[in-house]
Amino acid sequence: MNRSVRQPVAEKSSANTAGSPKPVVRVVDAVGLIVGIVIGAGIFRTPSIVASNAANIWAVYLPWLVGGAMSLIGARVYAERATTYHHSGGDYYYLRRAFGLRLPFLFGWARMSVIQTGSIAFLSFVFGDYASQIIPLGTYSTAIYAALCVLVLTGLNIAGVRQGTGTQNLLTAIQVLGIILVIAAGFIAVSPEAPNEAAIPVASSSSFGLMMVFVLLTYGGWNEAAYVSGELRDVRRNMVRALMVSILVITALYVLINWAYLHALGLRGVARSEQVAADLMRHALGEIGAKTISVLIAIAALTSANATVFTGGRSSYAFGCDFRQFRFLGRWSPHRGTPVNGLLLQGAVSLALVVLGVFTRRGFQTIVEYTAPVFWFFFLLTGIAFFVLRRKDAAISRPFRVPLYPIPPILFSIMCAYLLYSSLAYTGIGALAGVAVLAVGALLLLFVHPSTSNDPTLNKRS
Repeated sequence: MNRSVRQPVAEKSSANTAGSPKPVVRVVDAVGLIVGIVIGAGIFRTPSIVASNAANIWAVYLPWLVGGAMSLIGARVYAERATTYHHSGGDYYYLRRAFGLRLPFLFGWARMSVIQTGSIAFLSFVFGDYASQIIPLGTYSTAIYAALCVLVLTGLNIAGVRQGTGTQNLLTAIQVLGIILVIAAGFIAVSPEAPNEAAIPVASSSSFGLMMVFVLLTYGGWNEAAYVSGELRDVRRNMVRALMVSILVITALYVLINWAYLHALGLRGVARSEQVAADLMRHALGEIGAKTISVLIAIAALTSANATVFTGGRSSYAFGCDFRQFRFLGRWSPHRGTPVNGLLLQGAVSLALVVLGVFTRRGFQTIVEYTAPVFWFFFLLTGIAFFVLRRKDAAISRPFRVPLYPIPPILFSIMCAYLLYSSLAYTGIGALAGVAVLAVGALLLLFVHPSTSNDPTLNKRS
C-alpha cells in the first residue's frame, strides 16, 4: 500500500488528550450493547402483523431469516465506515461528507419529525398494549397509555432526569429475560391448531414485502455500533466480529420466539393477537404468566422509549445549532442541563402521532407505516454514500474493507430500495403522512442556511 495513504478519519476535538476515548471496549461488551439496542419491545408486537400476512406457518419464518441475512450484509458495509470514520455523527456525518450540506438538513429534519418521533410513538403504543393487560382503561386504553408515556418521559427528560448505565443494563437484561420466558413457555404449551396448517408456504410478493417492512424494523439498531468504533479494542477485527456475532444471536432469538408463538397459539392465534407474548404466557401458565410478561414488556418498552426521547432531544438540539432558522431548538438550559425546546417539540410531534394512530384505529401499524418509507429512503442514501466516499476518499486508509466489493454494498442498496418500495406500495395513510412531512422539509431547503460553514465536511458538534 502507498505510504502516503491518509489515516482513518477521526473526530477532531479538543479532547484528543488524556481525556479522549480509549480502546477499552471488548468484543463481548460491544455484542451486549448491540443486542441490547436491537432487541426492543417490537419483537413482542411485530410477529402478529407478520403472521397475519403469511400464507402458513413456514411463511412466517422466511422473512425473519431473510431479515437476519440482510442485516449481516448491511453490517459489513457499516463495519467499513465505522472503522474508517471515527465520528459520533453517524449517518449524519456520512451523508454530509459525501453530499454536502443540503441532504444532511433533510436527514436532520426527518429524524426530528418522522424517524425519532415515530420511534417514540411506536414504542409508546407497545407500552400501551401491554400496560392495558395489567390495568385496562377502557376502549382507548392503549392510546391513553401511549399518550401518558410520551408526556411523562418528555417531562422527566426536560427536568434533567438521566438514567445511569447500570440501570440501562438492568432493564436491557429484563428485555432478554422476557424473550427467554416466552421461548420457555412455548416449549411447554400445546398448539390448538391442526397439523395441516404447517403446509409449504405460498406467500404473495406483496404480503412478503409488507412482512419485511415490519421484520427489518424489528432488526433495526445494529448500525448504532458505529458509535463505539473509537473505543473498541483492535477495531479492525473486532468491529466485524461484534456485528456478526450480535446479528447471529439476534436472528436465533427472533426465530426461536416466533417458533414459541406459533407452537403455543398456532398461526391464526398469533395473527389475531394484539398482545401475542401475553396471550402465549396465558395459554401456557395462566393469568399470572400473562401479567408477569406484560409487566416485563411494558418496562422494556418504557426503557427503550426513554432512551429514544433522550437521544432525540439531543439530535434536535444539534440540528438547531447547525441551521439558523431552527436556532430555537439549539438552546440548552444551563439550569436543567437539557435541550428543553428540542424535547418539547419532539414530545408534541410524538403526541400528534399517537393521535394519528387513534384516528386510523391501527395505532402501532400506522406509526410503523409513517416511519418506514422515510427511514428506508435515508438508509438507501447511506448505501449510495458508501460508493461516493470510496471514490471521494480513495486516499484514506480503511482498516477494514468489505469483502467481495462492490457486491455487498450493491445488495445492501437494493435491499433498501426494495424496502422503500414496499413501505410505500403496501402501506396506508401513515406512509402518506410520513412522506408529506418529508416533502415539507424538502421545501424548507429553499430557505435554510447553515449557522457555520468553517468545516467543509461537517460542523463538529455531536
